[in-house]
Amino acid sequence: MAALDLQEQEQLDTLKAWWKDNGNWVVGVVLVAAIAMGGWRGWQYYHNKQSAEAATLYQQFVEQLASNDAKRVNDAAAAVMDKYASTPYAARAALTAAQINEMGSQPLRAKTQLQWVIEHASEDGLKNVAGLRMASILLDEKDYAGALKLLDAKHAASFDALYADLQGDVLAAQGKSAEARAAYQKAFDKLDAKSSYRNLVQMKLDTFGAAK
Repeated sequence: MAALDLQEQEQLDTLKAWWKDNGNWVVGVVLVAAIAMGGWRGWQYYHNKQSAEAATLYQQFVEQLASNDAKRVNDAAAAVMDKYASTPYAARAALTAAQINEMGSQPLRAKTQLQWVIEHASEDGLKNVAGLRMASILLDEKDYAGALKLLDAKHAASFDALYADLQGDVLAAQGKSAEARAAYQKAFDKLDAKSSYRNLVQMKLDTFGAAK
């Protein structure tokens, strides 16, 4: 190797001195960056792996729906909820299982699953549906205050008509005719003119002498 000329030697000496003073910091920065990148890739791998595994378990849950066996359905739903609570599959499994339990006259179990959706679902739409279903069960149980509290909770505008209609049902059950009529009117006004559901609300308004 040819001997370094004076300028090159000075540059090398300067580089060595700089590295001596700053080398540890540089290595640290590179190491942190590598760990961060590795962590990000690891998180992506974990997230994708979680989603794939959750999808597989959710498919098993769906298959159990055809069995008409409430225990098997609830066990399959619980498996998704316990293992993959942070995925959208868990809330969907809980919401579907709750419907099965409502139909099977198991309101307590249904309420537990619906409350889980309200507290854990990442999608507002699922939370809104769960709130409606829970309020409906509470209405059947004559827990009017609990039902109205849920129906007064913040929800997406697209659910305004459904929430107002059920609110009218609760108020009507309490014998509060004027307030029930106002709630039904709100529901009627929020619904699309072509909606068949609007006819049902119209019938309720007719009952209270407020047909339009």
